[in-house]
Amino acid sequence: MTTARQMRLAGCHDCGLLARLPHEHGHCPRCGGALHFRKPGSLAKTWALLIAAMILYIPANTLPMMITGSIVGTQSDTILSGVVYLWTSGDWPIAALVFFASIMVPLLKMIAILLLLITCQRRSRWAPQQRTRLYRLVEFVGRWSMLDIYVVTILAALVQVQSLASIAAGPAAVAFAIVVVLTMLSAMSFDPRLIWDPVDEEQEIPGETHDANH
Repeated sequence: MTTARQMRLAGCHDCGLLARLPHEHGHCPRCGGALHFRKPGSLAKTWALLIAAMILYIPANTLPMMITGSIVGTQSDTILSGVVYLWTSGDWPIAALVFFASIMVPLLKMIAILLLLITCQRRSRWAPQQRTRLYRLVEFVGRWSMLDIYVVTILAALVQVQSLASIAAGPAAVAFAIVVVLTMLSAMSFDPRLIWDPVDEEQEIPGETHDANH
């Protein structure tokens, strides 16, 4: 099977044009963007962004996400305690949404990116199609990663309008927003073509041997 790299073809990261690339790097003839067979330093950049996201994930879940004020006092809630507060207050749909978007989605995204990084760094040939689908899923979910920040903002506005209580975003909101941005950037910096490189190399060996025998 002939690959695009063997045919000296590379896709532009900016406009998506498939162009012929005689050397290891060049420029897109349509938009002038940089062309590479593989993103330079993809694994190193993705590792750096992912590790930073993992570090900030701790304060994002331990610092207060919501600060609730009422006539009886002020209460600071982390993401998890905020979920419990919303659940016990009867807002279980919002509680489930915040729990899934704030805790499960970032955690699963980081685990998925970590799996992709480890398997690519070890040049694993394990399930390349499934890993490619996993990467596409991570990229798709990244579009909805800020959903919980919007929920907290809308909830704060609704509570302040409809009752004597008030809800404000806490310092964890900043840390969590940075985590979201870092995970999105790490998914963007990862080059999914690295998943297929070991498979392509394995398929090239029999062909090279066959040609040598002739």
